Amino acid sequence: MTYRAPISDMLLSLNHGAGLKAAVDAGHYGDFDADITAAVLEEAAKFATEVLAPLNKVGDEHGIKLDQGKVTTAPGWPDAYKRWTEGGWNAVSGPEDFGGQGLPLAINAACTEIWSAANVAFGLCPLLTASAIEALDAHGSDELKKIYLEKLVSGEWTGTMQLTEAQAGSDVGALRTRAEKQADGTYRIKGTKIFITYGEHDMTDNIVHFVLARLPDAPAGTKGISLFLVPKFMVNADGSLGARNDIFASGVEHKLGMHASPTCTMTMGDHGGAIGFLIGEENQGMRCMFTMMNQARLGVGLEGVGVADRAYQQALSYAQERKQGRAIGKKGDGSDAIFVHPDVKRMLMRMRAQTAAARTICYATAVALDVSMRAKDPQVRADAAARAALLTPMAKGYSTDIGNEVAYLGVQVHGGMGFIEETGAAQHYRDARITAIYEGTNGIQAIDLVTRKLAANGGASVWALLDELSAVVSQVEASNDPAFGTTGVKLREALEALTRTSKWLLERFTSAPNEALAGATPYLQQFGSTLGGCMLASEALAAKAGGITDAARYVSLARFFAENIAVQAGGLERTVTESAESVAAADAVLLG
Repeated sequence: MTYRAPISDMLLSLNHGAGLKAAVDAGHYGDFDADITAAVLEEAAKFATEVLAPLNKVGDEHGIKLDQGKVTTAPGWPDAYKRWTEGGWNAVSGPEDFGGQGLPLAINAACTEIWSAANVAFGLCPLLTASAIEALDAHGSDELKKIYLEKLVSGEWTGTMQLTEAQAGSDVGALRTRAEKQADGTYRIKGTKIFITYGEHDMTDNIVHFVLARLPDAPAGTKGISLFLVPKFMVNADGSLGARNDIFASGVEHKLGMHASPTCTMTMGDHGGAIGFLIGEENQGMRCMFTMMNQARLGVGLEGVGVADRAYQQALSYAQERKQGRAIGKKGDGSDAIFVHPDVKRMLMRMRAQTAAARTICYATAVALDVSMRAKDPQVRADAAARAALLTPMAKGYSTDIGNEVAYLGVQVHGGMGFIEETGAAQHYRDARITAIYEGTNGIQAIDLVTRKLAANGGASVWALLDELSAVVSQVEASNDPAFGTTGVKLREALEALTRTSKWLLERFTSAPNEALAGATPYLQQFGSTLGGCMLASEALAAKAGGITDAARYVSLARFFAENIAVQAGGLERTVTESAESVAAADAVLLG
């Protein structure tokens, strides 16, 4: 089956669960016409269904080829990318001064989900370009912006992030790539980077690499890292492409999934060193790179949502077609579709509910980022920035965990046929796996949540969010709608457990940091599931109040999440607060 974007679900999530409508009504989006949102998503869905989705399996089967430093992508990919840029899709949220449409990041986030669902390996390329645009726009010189930004915004050129080295994975401060300043103000860069997504390809004439490197006299660790713009081809004064720069793909990885996305080893310095241009200030590269990484982390979270929704749609279709066994109490001959079996329904509901929760968490992160940049009131902007910072590790970590779990369940619903490549269920499972690893592993996201985001301003951002969620639960409780079942009770219990866990971690963060870190991952899971459950309840309330014809569907979805997933919050609280000693005993168990 092909992919169909769930536009109604996405609009409800965006406008109500994520708070876009409230932010627009409050004036935080200026003169943005929210009525165009549906039209943009409808057109994005059409492009995804007609152009990108049919290439998903093609890309997986053909992969990419490296020959003498040149990468050839799968059949149809260069043409699809050309149509993508001609349709203006790369420029959706790009700055208007450089040819972008200037639409909210929240709109682009919804589009990113659509691209990821249709063809996640394709969508990964523009995702990284968007991050490059963000970093160049925020930290680049006017001269560099003039040369490169318009081309990146249009998609005529693509961008990469080059952080990782063989000896420096998550420990970026251990990188060895060197940069030496030249008399003309440029830098000569020598070194090798690994795992560089779309480091080389045949879809555009030029690639703009953003490379982390260390100057000869730089301080040790992350304090001594600088960021450089390194083009594949130099750019002449008239804007035409000039000489080939000394940066080449010396290898490509053979991967579990994402076969159509070239993951390259990039070598600089075989011919004297790649010419680079400083972004920001010397030794301030991590600050500049985090501008790229935060955008990319949201994008990866949306990849998790997209793959999950694609896996869910395919599993639902298969469950309605595949006949096996008979419904309890049915008389007569013939088998029933496996959809009638309660355990299959349970899996499908879990897939649907978790995908919906992850979607809204990601969209809410995008809305917070928008408000942090667009609101007129400085305090509103500051509060929104703090909210975005708090939500980002959950958007990335929780949503990609969900992507992996939902893709896993998709294979399970297919049964034995899910283990066979021809159904496509296995591809979603393979493609989803990397999302929990790159752009900061989910363990790092959990550590960031506990050590930085929870502790910021004494936990003020967390308490403000929990107060808002409590108000949602109060509305569910006050509705007295029997269709909600025990949703209010279960969400209230989850919120209380999350509050206790948050206070416990804040206390341990300074007095017993290893105890706090031991509980970081279950805390992220607890926070994500409680947040997602309350957001789904908010959407259900909005659907009922807005007179949506199938509002009952959203109430049932919120109820399932509350009664089957959010109820885990109490157990996760105990895991966080009572398991530190068992984690500390790991050395004796694992190394004894």
